[in-house]
Amino acid sequence: MLSVARRPLSAAVPVGNLLGIHLFQCPDTVGIVARLSECIASRGGNIHSVDFTYNPMLWPRDVLRTDFLNLSQHFSAQRSTVRVPDLDPKYKISVLASKQEIPLFSHACALLFTFSQDHCLFDLLYRWQEGRLPVDINCVISNHDRLKDNHVRRFLERHGIPYHYLPTSPGNKREQEILELVQGTDFVVLARYMQILSEGFLKAYGKDIINIHHGLLPSFKGGNPSRQAFNAGVKLIGATSHFVTPELDAGPIIEQMVERVSHRDTLQSFVVKSENLEKQCLAEAIKSYCELRVLPYELKKTVVF
Repeated sequence: MLSVARRPLSAAVPVGNLLGIHLFQCPDTVGIVARLSECIASRGGNIHSVDFTYNPMLWPRDVLRTDFLNLSQHFSAQRSTVRVPDLDPKYKISVLASKQEIPLFSHACALLFTFSQDHCLFDLLYRWQEGRLPVDINCVISNHDRLKDNHVRRFLERHGIPYHYLPTSPGNKREQEILELVQGTDFVVLARYMQILSEGFLKAYGKDIINIHHGLLPSFKGGNPSRQAFNAGVKLIGATSHFVTPELDAGPIIEQMVERVSHRDTLQSFVVKSENLEKQCLAEAIKSYCELRVLPYELKKTVVF
């Protein structure tokens, strides 16, 4: 496996040049690096670490694509993907998100506070608005309704992003309607979407779906896992972002983050730390995926460059 794509996209690029990203996966053999390097150098490009810059006047986008296609055929590559962020369109995504108001109680059984599952969704919307995620959001789909004066609904309306409320039941997950809404997207993001997508849906969509969940599984399942973990006195919490597969929460892992907690944490600070990890972990997973830095292999594994 070889990736010509690791320098952060914010790194300086020589004037007149563009940053190109090439993800290349093929059986191991002698000469892979040499041939890729020769291809880039012969077109006036330059390799920095394991990414490359090039002059689009000397190496037009269509020629670049053809050159790497020829290399992929020569090495019988399973995957050869090229992106030029400054020229290529952004990835189109749809976001599926639930909204559950979850009450948390103190030991004295008094209501401490409630929180919803909107934190990941709103964080994605905010990062998108700030230009910090290289995506265009096609629509937001939820199985829980939000009032029109809800902060999420107001944000979506202000930016012209359609919102679709599709209530689900155990006998109807509305998958056919969801499938129609996500057609034309490059991948789908589950921002705390508390529903299981069937194998039939995954096959029909046929593209990647990225999920986020807390890192308290499998010890704390079901409702209020944060309260369960808090009461159990855990010392380390985390978040995991992964590809969705038919096996629940078992897809190849893209990103994981952890943070220590202690006896000084209250239940509320515990939840806030957990939510912050989920937001950061999901955003980093999406960014890595869009920069072609995620390479799945061996069914349940990934290489993240």
